[in-house]
Amino acid sequence: MWTRTFIMKKFIRMAGVAVLLAASGMASAGAKVTYVDTEKMTDVPRFASDRESMEIHFREHLELLAKKLPAGQQLNVEFLDIDLAGDQFPRVAVQDVRVLKGRADWPRMHFRYTIEQDGKVVKSGEPKLADPNYLMGTNRWNNEQYSHEKQMLEDWFRKDVLGKSR
Repeated sequence: MWTRTFIMKKFIRMAGVAVLLAASGMASAGAKVTYVDTEKMTDVPRFASDRESMEIHFREHLELLAKKLPAGQQLNVEFLDIDLAGDQFPRVAVQDVRVLKGRADWPRMHFRYTIEQDGKVVKSGEPKLADPNYLMGTNRWNNEQYSHEKQMLEDWFRKDVLGKSR
């Protein structure tokens, strides 16, 4: 008899902890990132697994940026077109090489975004980002894949979303 009571108390305690964790997660800022037909975008990796990896990189980066939003706000981004920095050249059947020359191969992104709070849109836009000087200046993401695109997204987020200058 005491076993059933013990199990029930433990279950109720665990359920309470789960509710608290879920509630705390809802109060924090977050990001929802979607992609509109990446296969038809201007310049993305040609292999599906590489495209999925790229999508994960950008999703995680935007989730990191969204943590800077006030509690309760949600960043929603829908990528419409991506043109990665450099040009991609097939090297072998299973791997491509991306070459960055700094000419007309700069990164470009076109997306729609909204920032919501309590189900209401507090800010939105459809920026077309480009960075022709992507090989100049500092890039804090230099040792990561898609570093130029991440820096471009961070600059946009800081300036347009948070309203901060450098």
